[in-house]
Amino acid sequence: MIIARFEHRNEIRYGVVEGDHVRLLQGDPFSHYTVITEQLPLKGLGLLAPSQPSKIVAVGVNYRSHAFEMGNPLPDSPLLFLKPPSAVLDPGGEIHYPAMTQRLDYEAEMAIVIGKKATAIQPHEADHVILGYTCFNDVTARDLQKLDRQWTRAKGFDTFAPFGPWIVTDLDTEKLQIESYLNGVCRQSGNTADLIFKVPYLVSFISQVMTLYPGDLIATGTPSGIGPMKPGDRIEVVIEGIGRLQNTVV
Repeated sequence: MIIARFEHRNEIRYGVVEGDHVRLLQGDPFSHYTVITEQLPLKGLGLLAPSQPSKIVAVGVNYRSHAFEMGNPLPDSPLLFLKPPSAVLDPGGEIHYPAMTQRLDYEAEMAIVIGKKATAIQPHEADHVILGYTCFNDVTARDLQKLDRQWTRAKGFDTFAPFGPWIVTDLDTEKLQIESYLNGVCRQSGNTADLIFKVPYLVSFISQVMTLYPGDLIATGTPSGIGPMKPGDRIEVVIEGIGRLQNTVV
């Protein structure tokens, strides 16, 4: 199932994408809902970020290719950091280039969308708390990341967490192609088979540290090929089985 979030008649609604139409949900996918018969055309529908996370938990250096690219050893445990909810950006929205930075990078990632409250769960229980998956761009002020030696400022600016265009449920994430395109040119091309820590382990590991709530995101890391963006650029994250997230830099 493909679940989208959007504004309709001055109300935020969820719907199920079926071809070129969206069937409305009564309720929301994080609680009880019913798919109703009313449909809207997908074309021209202003999609919103498909959840409202209380937090975005991101995983650094989680692709072997990216670890080699950065000259880092493979980590023994997931390297976690947080992006604030204020960083969320809708699909199609504008990434703001902060005056503080001289280098703004894209990082194409697959994100896990949590569907149920999860505290201290085991890996085999992860499927029960995951709603689905979406495209994510871990926008990063690379120079500030190196300067600060911790990542809060570099990763936490407003608009630095675009995700969408929707949530895809019931997806096998073991071997998905993940790419980024800068102004139509492919810059990253990896596969989730290269993940160091897989989805069930990540959900379990993070839930041992902090309670995960419905709508929270786990950004699972980026493959090699990261690079800079500048105002006027169009950046796209494309993941097999999910779709395409597109944003522009201003």
